[in-house]
Amino acid sequence: MEQVLYWIARVLVAIVQSLPLSWVVQLGRIGGMIAYWLDKRHRRVALANLTRCFGKELSPEQIRAIARENFGRIGENYAAAVRTSAMTRREIEDVLEVVGLEPLLRSHANTSGSWIVAIGHFGNFELYARAVYWVPGRQFATTYRALRQPSLNRLMQSLRERSGCLFFERRTEMNALRQALRRQNLVLGFLSDQHAGDRGLPVPFLGETCSTTAAPAIFALRYNCPLLVAVCYRTAPGKWRIEVGPEIPTHADGQPRPIIEITRDINRAFETAVRRDPANWFWVHERWKPGKYRKNL
Repeated sequence: MEQVLYWIARVLVAIVQSLPLSWVVQLGRIGGMIAYWLDKRHRRVALANLTRCFGKELSPEQIRAIARENFGRIGENYAAAVRTSAMTRREIEDVLEVVGLEPLLRSHANTSGSWIVAIGHFGNFELYARAVYWVPGRQFATTYRALRQPSLNRLMQSLRERSGCLFFERRTEMNALRQALRRQNLVLGFLSDQHAGDRGLPVPFLGETCSTTAAPAIFALRYNCPLLVAVCYRTAPGKWRIEVGPEIPTHADGQPRPIIEITRDINRAFETAVRRDPANWFWVHERWKPGKYRKNL
């Protein structure tokens, strides 16, 4: 059965990559809108999350409108991610803009070492890896969690690795990641907006405490790296802009700041991005699951 799914996926990937991006985005949007009506489970999750965060500010009709648009955007993004993975640098530069890097490039122009970037499921988040074109001389890297089906996982990684980004499986390859951080000037992105389980820190997000990964703060402190937040915004169908925010301070008065305080700053940056364009975030994830929390760091 896995091999059948693999070959179906390969055929679909080939078809999507043969079509113009404008067609792919529109087809993906249609698929996302169909999913809104058919996928009852994820529709409930999205509506519950939106109500939790905006129920006092928006009417039920407005919340449902955001949820429908969110499903359409998710369909756009998944389909576009397949298409953009096969696009050349010039083609990517026609549809992607990256802003906010200038202060960091100036302040670290003559220094070596890696950068840590907290990223989230905003817009076409697979495009974060293609921002390498705007940061010459550095190797992009990120972590991921492998799919349960090995053949489908290989297909997914073959699409992602065309960008030249290094991918480290977070459960099995963390030692290799640490070695790469010591050897290379990495721009290391951590997806930081999903529920982090019992090992996460209890940090507010959109007014509700949730389990939040401490990885960006821990790595920035441990390896003495600048810490940034980057968000991918959809500016038009088939067009995106990655905005890099100001550097988040990891030290105060010459001393390391508490990890939980740094993590709060990351969540605040994500909150600003969600409020700016609510339909641009991944509302179908159960972000506010109950559970235990790691002790404050």
